[in-house]
Amino acid sequence: MFVVVWGLAIFSLLLLGLFLQQPTDPANVMESYAAAVDWEPAANPAAAEWTGIAGVELFKGFFGDPVPLSPTVVRSRWTGKNLYLLFACPYLKLNLKPNPVTGAETNQLWNWDVAEAFIGSDYLKTSVYKEFQISPQGEFVDLEIDRDNPKEQKGVEWQSGFTVAARIDARKKIWYGEMKIPFASLGVKTPHVADELRIGLFRIEGAEPKRIYVAWRPTGATTFHVPSAFGSLVLK
Repeated sequence: MFVVVWGLAIFSLLLLGLFLQQPTDPANVMESYAAAVDWEPAANPAAAEWTGIAGVELFKGFFGDPVPLSPTVVRSRWTGKNLYLLFACPYLKLNLKPNPVTGAETNQLWNWDVAEAFIGSDYLKTSVYKEFQISPQGEFVDLEIDRDNPKEQKGVEWQSGFTVAARIDARKKIWYGEMKIPFASLGVKTPHVADELRIGLFRIEGAEPKRIYVAWRPTGATTFHVPSAFGSLVLK
């Protein structure tokens, strides 16, 4: 039994080593830039924390088809404790939940307009990751996902402790959403430069039958929950 367990451990390490040695397609990489101190989300792209920070663009559908929206831009920063994401979301027509609640999470928030980040830290168990959502009104929800064992996942009962802010610029027809996600909730004790996380970035706009589904990296299926389609978030 010891030999079998030891052999499996060695095999897992070899798989991880092979993965880390593979060249990464730059188109599948999002860079997160280090910051010296933490701050509270304000959903302000002109804030000093976000000045000069480059991001990635979301402008494709499930199967790589173009969507009828200007590109959604997502930028990222990080500190020793938290990961930050800032979404800039041009819109055609907002589909908002009536009577929004921003002091507690909103289950099934995905039935309305949202920006989403799926983040995983385990490259040996890619079916497990965390899901974070924010609406234009500042509503939020976080979930623990396990695609291989859905009955064992905590789902919406899981609590990350992340905080958010959102703002709608009706004149420019764009809304902004900012997330502050504790690294501890992602299973990362101490983040370092060059560390990588798996990440999927998505957005939903509008009401059926004209809902628009936007992905950074197309999933090849009519769902965002395809871990093999995630890209890499690299700490810089």
